[in-house]
Amino acid sequence: MSDALEKAEAAVREAETNTADVAHIVAAVLATQAAQQQPVPAPAPVPARRPIGPYVAAGIGGAVALTFLAMAAALLAVAVAVGAVCATVCLLVLRSIWQDMQRKGHR
Repeated sequence: MSDALEKAEAAVREAETNTADVAHIVAAVLATQAAQQQPVPAPAPVPARRPIGPYVAAGIGGAVALTFLAMAAALLAVAVAVGAVCATVCLLVLRSIWQDMQRKGHR
């Protein structure tokens, strides 16, 4: 029985040695992993939410301004057309008068 007891004691000593070796290996692997691990990047900042009220107001104001500008451009086009018609009539009348004066001998 002492032979079995000696074998058991030898197995316990070997297990203790193996356990210490395994603990050293695990510590070395963990240290290597910690050294190689990249830092976790900080999360991106959340963009600030801006109120949309000023943008809506600017859009409506711009649409109204463009409407008034379009109406002003149309009114200007009508005024130019009326002026062109008046100038044409005036020139035709003056030409007619000039031709009448030329025929009658007035100089």
